[in-house]
Amino acid sequence: MIDKKRLCKFLVEAKKSTYAAGETAKEIVENDKSTTLVFENGNLKYHDNYFGGEPFGGREVVFLQNQSIYIMTYYGLVDKSVSDFKPVYKVLQKALSLIPENYPFRGPKEYVDDELIYKNNYTGEIDNFFGEETISRAGKEIYKARYIGGFVDIRKEE
Repeated sequence: MIDKKRLCKFLVEAKKSTYAAGETAKEIVENDKSTTLVFENGNLKYHDNYFGGEPFGGREVVFLQNQSIYIMTYYGLVDKSVSDFKPVYKVLQKALSLIPENYPFRGPKEYVDDELIYKNNYTGEIDNFFGEETISRAGKEIYKARYIGGFVDIRKEE
């Protein structure tokens, strides 16, 4: 089993080095047309595998010595009224680069970038949590994603 603080610290490092890093992140396009981002540090490995661009869905998994210990799944989309969603995803990447170490699920509770406001509301701790992030412009929600996750495979049948 991994210490919660160690996992949180690793997740911050991994997420800042993958999707939140933008174009500098190394992407692997899989045979199923999904995209995988990988980060490794010592005996810990992080995989972020997602499908689509708009809308999108995926999962993040952390492995300790090649054994899965943590998962988070997510699904999100930009409102159909938004024709150019690239600025929305740029703000999302910036918000995700500000990931809080105590709650490394997505971005901070709030981040403002010009007229776009990112908000992240969550419940729980790293071992069992869920949440929702939104981006609004002029008081209108234009992006929403939901996520859920926690530890996996920690109890064994007797």
